[in-house]
Amino acid sequence: MTGLAPGARLPERVFGPVTMTDIVRYQGASGDMNPIHHDDEFARAAGFPAAISVGMLGAGWLAAYCTEHLGEETVRRFRTRFAAVVYRGDRLTASAEVVRRFDCDGETRVELAVQLRKDDGRVAISGLAEFAVSEDSSADRN
Repeated sequence: MTGLAPGARLPERVFGPVTMTDIVRYQGASGDMNPIHHDDEFARAAGFPAAISVGMLGAGWLAAYCTEHLGEETVRRFRTRFAAVVYRGDRLTASAEVVRRFDCDGETRVELAVQLRKDDGRVAISGLAEFAVSEDSSADRN
């Protein structure tokens, strides 16, 4: 990324393929032990072809992707919407575009439109994120 002006994009990053280990590790860390995420028979009984990934795992990857460039300490807001089910084996591509630069509460911020897309192009997660940046900031952390 060469600047933090509207229209600038973060370099894309691929996560996955999603494994059962990824899912179960997230479930253990979060305390969300819903069997729909690790038990294929349970998931099939609920109408899915197999166990589904935890949506918040993908949201966490998307947040990590953003903070790799802008820093954890600069997060001001992070909102996501789940749009497509993710299964084991799916690869997910994170992307972000600066949609505006503005002042708020005495600091300069950027708002990013963020997405996590499946290999077939479907958006699994979309959202908006705000980060504080220095007024003269023209490049990311990397």
